[in-house]
Amino acid sequence: AERAFRFFQGEFDAEFGGFGGAPKFPRTVVHHFLLRYWARTGNAEAARMVFATLEAMARGGMCDQLGGGFHRYSVDERWFVPHFEKMLYDQALLAVSYLEAYQATGDQFHARVARSIFDYVLRDMIHPEGAFYSAEDADSAPDPDRPEVKSEGAFYLWRKSEIERLLGEQAAAPFCDLYGVREGGNVEFDPHGEFAGRNILYVAGSPGQAAELGDARRKLLEARSLRPRPHLDDKILTAWNALMISALARGAQVLGEPRLAEAARRAAGFVLSRLYDAPSGTLLRRFRDGDAAIGGFLDDYAFLAQALLDLYPTDFHPRWLEHALALTEKARELFEDPSNGGFFSAIAASDLVLRMKDDHDGAEPSANSIMVSNLLRLAEITGRDELRQSAERALEAFAGRLKAAPAALPQLLAACLRAGAHPRQVVIAGDRQSADTEALVAEVRRRFLPDTLLLVVDESSRATLARWNPTVAQMHPIEGNAAAYVCENFACREPVTEPGRLGKLLYSRA
Repeated sequence: AERAFRFFQGEFDAEFGGFGGAPKFPRTVVHHFLLRYWARTGNAEAARMVFATLEAMARGGMCDQLGGGFHRYSVDERWFVPHFEKMLYDQALLAVSYLEAYQATGDQFHARVARSIFDYVLRDMIHPEGAFYSAEDADSAPDPDRPEVKSEGAFYLWRKSEIERLLGEQAAAPFCDLYGVREGGNVEFDPHGEFAGRNILYVAGSPGQAAELGDARRKLLEARSLRPRPHLDDKILTAWNALMISALARGAQVLGEPRLAEAARRAAGFVLSRLYDAPSGTLLRRFRDGDAAIGGFLDDYAFLAQALLDLYPTDFHPRWLEHALALTEKARELFEDPSNGGFFSAIAASDLVLRMKDDHDGAEPSANSIMVSNLLRLAEITGRDELRQSAERALEAFAGRLKAAPAALPQLLAACLRAGAHPRQVVIAGDRQSADTEALVAEVRRRFLPDTLLLVVDESSRATLARWNPTVAQMHPIEGNAAAYVCENFACREPVTEPGRLGKLLYSRA
């Protein structure tokens, strides 16, 4: 972990944020690792690099300043000129990065960016039944009368004269100042001539000013919506939907927005009803136009199990944990290498010459990294040691790679940090719907506590949770008030009923 931190420290662009030079991709697995490294070691530089990168990305042209969401990558080192394609998985993973930054700092800037991502996805990428489409293309038609002639970013680019016409010169002036709009266009590097005379919107002034120009942004967004849209890739992919379910669930918890919890539940319901066969426990990989097909890969199982583990703390219904456990057990059956540890990416087949074990954490985390994390989380919930042993065998299988190239596996390194930590649980005994339970839950949710497991025990869930962890059966409200039990390394503190006292316990160690 220390070597990986030093590597990212050396790669960090102190001027523009991000790691390495152009083109710059939003490699969120690096954020994931560095924030956990900071939480474990107290090294503030690790967190500072993440916060600086997230702010630079959100201010730049890679962020859709009108409609929310992020384009795929920046062709320059300044996060200014993007490749305009929008991917579902980027929205999901970046939303989580901004949510974790908000938990770590309390800065509303990060919360606003996360909300803008969700606004975009729930407006433009959602299937009528609640699942999510895969991507929007980079190209679209600048001229509605010539739909066959397309160019990069046409949907998102603006001439200054258009903005002045739509807003009026008086209102356009502060907007153009804030968003870097110039008379002759603001894109200096334009090898194909597609951006000539046009502007990419980016935050040139103070981010705080953006809130004051909300009416102007809404007018331009409405006008933009009348342009020919980029092509929508309307495939529904299990793995990418799972990443979005995780993001929405965590958004509901951190931002306190029920609409996000409902969106997460709807999408989970779609995947479990359309792409999952409960009797056999098997998943399918994609859905389009009523047709579900292709046997699931490891990432489908791993990402969906993670999504359900993340969904549990929205409503604390044990069914999400039961589904996550069933999917993980099926993934072990289908993909685990019992002799050497780790998980193959695909099911064994007669025409498959070589079964690969993907371990690279790139634009998306590797399925092996997520499997290890899921196994550790489920082992803490259920007390089943074979799950932890499965995780440890996987870590041993990739030990050589972790040692030789730790920066290639930051998500797996984060799982290593979890494996080496004392397991900590916060168990709140109280009615799920009561205000005192909600107050204790909120005290946990608002903090960045990456290795802390949160459970709520009431009469409807006690039997299920106690089946996995008998200690839970003895946890009850105190004198009619919801009570929080903070347990670390299998030892529990005295229960508390006040959120303030719980907050103090959360930042202390037994």
